Amino acid sequence: MFTRQILLASGLLALAVPAFAADDSLRINQIQVIGTHNSYHVGFAPSATRLMQAEAPQVLAAIDYRHPPLTRQLDDGVRQIELDVFADTKGGLYANPSISHMIDIAGLPDDPPIAPPGTFDKPGFKVMHIQDIDQRSNCQPFIACLAEVRAWSKAHPGHAPLFILVETKQEELHAKIPSVKPEPFTPAVFDALDKEIASVFSPDEIVTPDQVRGTHASLDEAVRAGGWPTVAKARGKVVFLLDQRKMESVYLDGHPSLKGRLIFTNATPGAPDAAFTECNECGAEEIDGLVRRGYLVRTRSDDPAQGQGLHNDGTRRDAIIGSGAQMISTDYPAGEPSEHGYAVGFPGGVAVRCNPVLASKHCKDSAIESTVH
Repeated sequence: MFTRQILLASGLLALAVPAFAADDSLRINQIQVIGTHNSYHVGFAPSATRLMQAEAPQVLAAIDYRHPPLTRQLDDGVRQIELDVFADTKGGLYANPSISHMIDIAGLPDDPPIAPPGTFDKPGFKVMHIQDIDQRSNCQPFIACLAEVRAWSKAHPGHAPLFILVETKQEELHAKIPSVKPEPFTPAVFDALDKEIASVFSPDEIVTPDQVRGTHASLDEAVRAGGWPTVAKARGKVVFLLDQRKMESVYLDGHPSLKGRLIFTNATPGAPDAAFTECNECGAEEIDGLVRRGYLVRTRSDDPAQGQGLHNDGTRRDAIIGSGAQMISTDYPAGEPSEHGYAVGFPGGVAVRCNPVLASKHCKDSAIESTVH
């Protein structure tokens, strides 16, 4: 403590925080980042793979992709991650996935545990792709994923804001195997989700709807008036985004224009809560129209169903990178190219760059974050 006080007094401690030249005029909707689709996903273990190859090879081919740990993705320059969450209010709902029983019946060796002992028995949100079939994640449970992101953030205090997309899962599995019926996301369940976020990140570590709205009557009005914080004020912080448009009204219940909420909804443009919207299949022209209205936009540069990675087809990628979408999500960031060479990244290896539609001509990519190596 004494050493820290001396350093503070001398100003030397400030040297631990990287200095960047981005001025106070560059706002967080005037940058562009690369994100990953289903950032938590690690695919299938050996016995599960053999079982799926025998029983559902087409399904396996579509969903057997994998990402490294979140820390590695962030180290490699990813600045938007996506986490799929299932509610598990009492705990134990997903503790005995059907695929494990099917492996036993097939006489195959047990796969490694899907999480540390007891994780699935405890209450709290779980991160996974498909209940009973595809429950492996590179972090578990939800608060552990958030803790990993926060630890990286604290180790890199000068980073531009990180965007965390949260997809709520509650659909029943229509398959021939027994499966759990997920808990629905109600306003009370969303209260619990906000509470878990707040248990990991302090208020000064999150860019919230209340901060962006300020004195404006609505978020839509605020972002149209340039209400997004500057990059300088958002350094070292996270921004939470809700993936599914159909959950907009549920999350808003009791919280008009997201008052008191921590997550920005995937909003209907023009609605009072409109600040962020997804346009995953949109062309550049439609995206640019939305970003010029002040919205944060997330889009996708590729989709496993369309096979851009398999065919090394960069047509959509190149068009989208030239758009004003602030978040470009891919299964193949620069650090994880497909076996055919397809990857999505920015020239010069920067993690964050000036938005090609909104940033001024004086904006310099290198002034936002240091180059990723």
